[in-house]
Amino acid sequence: MVTHVPAEAHGDERGALLSFVEAQRGGIRRAVLGLSEEQAASRPSASELSLSGLLKHCAECELNWLRMAQQQPNERQRTEETWGDSFRLVGEETVGEVLAFWDDVAAQTAAFVAGLDSLNETFPLPDAPWFPKDGKVSMRWLLLHLIEEFARHAGHADIVRESLDGKTAFELVALASRPE
Repeated sequence: MVTHVPAEAHGDERGALLSFVEAQRGGIRRAVLGLSEEQAASRPSASELSLSGLLKHCAECELNWLRMAQQQPNERQRTEETWGDSFRLVGEETVGEVLAFWDDVAAQTAAFVAGLDSLNETFPLPDAPWFPKDGKVSMRWLLLHLIEEFARHAGHADIVRESLDGKTAFELVALASRPE
């Protein structure tokens, strides 16, 4: 799990964008290293956010944007009544299951982006008050938006983790780098 994306690692713009998306995913994923389910679900800061909730939200957010780009229905589409469930584990959900789910979504995203003719291809935004009427965005915009979304939440995750046990992002990078 890298924090710095080396220039030679990605090859082209598409690879660079996917590498930066993955780097930001890593910041969120590392935040749960070594934690129990209870610790990951706790909210030790002034925020209502938990680490397991951030994981779930980011995984579902990526799936939602992917399905919009693919112009396919989202099998995990949230309603107003279930929106809050995207920020917490419910029922028997576990951190491990959410991480595996996100791995699958990430692989789907990478395969979809690799199969595009161009990052200039567009898809329509849904009819919602926060989107422009008849708005469209490019696949490039989608990847930049995922970087933005994950970077914001990686910062949240850093604060929550440090509030839990004092571990900083760089300590977690070192922990993740150790052989098992």
